[in-house]
Amino acid sequence: MREIIINKNDSGQRLDKFLSKHFTTMPKSMMYMYIRKKCIKVNGKKPDIALKLCEGDVITLYIKDEFFDAKPKKKQYDFMKAPKQLDIIYEDENIIIVDKKQGVIVHPDESYHFDSLVTRLKHYLYSKGEYDPESEQSFSPAFANRIDRNTGGLVIGAKNAEALRELNLKIKNREIVKLYLCVAHGIFDVKEDTLSGYMVKNEKQNKVKVLKKPVDGSKSMITKYRVLEELPDNTSLLEVELITGRTHQIRAHLASINHPLCGDVKYGKKENENSPYKYQALYAYKLKFDFKESGGVLDYLNGKEFEAENVHFVMK
Repeated sequence: MREIIINKNDSGQRLDKFLSKHFTTMPKSMMYMYIRKKCIKVNGKKPDIALKLCEGDVITLYIKDEFFDAKPKKKQYDFMKAPKQLDIIYEDENIIIVDKKQGVIVHPDESYHFDSLVTRLKHYLYSKGEYDPESEQSFSPAFANRIDRNTGGLVIGAKNAEALRELNLKIKNREIVKLYLCVAHGIFDVKEDTLSGYMVKNEKQNKVKVLKKPVDGSKSMITKYRVLEELPDNTSLLEVELITGRTHQIRAHLASINHPLCGDVKYGKKENENSPYKYQALYAYKLKFDFKESGGVLDYLNGKEFEAENVHFVMK
């Protein structure tokens, strides 16, 4: 028999979600069987799989020892192989806002080789003594929003589970406004507009097609833009706000009205044949915390704005 005492970072999540994170080698079917047969109890009682755990809850387990994976030694943590340097815009005890440079991935993907923004975050917090994997049962620092590898800009990281839950809720409810800067080809006839359409993604090509009318499997997309400056090389500097958050939304939507981003060869190959840009000229440059309801543990952030200090394609 073993016991797990739920700490603050573990509280608020469903029992089955917690167990899946904690016992990574346990099949879900076996986990549900253990719960049905009272081999897993919470506070001495048979629990429902959807039970929301609270701080101080005691999980009693009568399960095979093989599922209690040994914690890796400190030198074995993969995140230690990633750099710990971050371009920090803001940091407190709950969150950290990082300016991600173009070319860096936020989360590991199929090309992952131990370096991503989230592994850098873990290494950074570990070196400060703010993250100890051995003391955590299911939580690890995470980013609440993400941007593409070749897009730069502000990403919000959570240092604890309560902050992560609140960030996810506020992003879902559009109470954190994200603004982008971009440089697009051409001079816009309409200087400020809201674009509406529908997108279908080609998974093989990893490319989005924008449609005027919905079809089976399509998703609506709404993009607001305003022209900030018309540049001498027949391009325009724009501020963009995403009303919906779709794959490649800004890139695809602007290309669909014949204004592809500078440097974006996927959606503007012809226009960018001799582009001086290494990546698409797109940057998530500003965050606004605009809570309509209480922000819980993050309520002190309401009304605050944060802006990237250096956007390489903006003339100062």
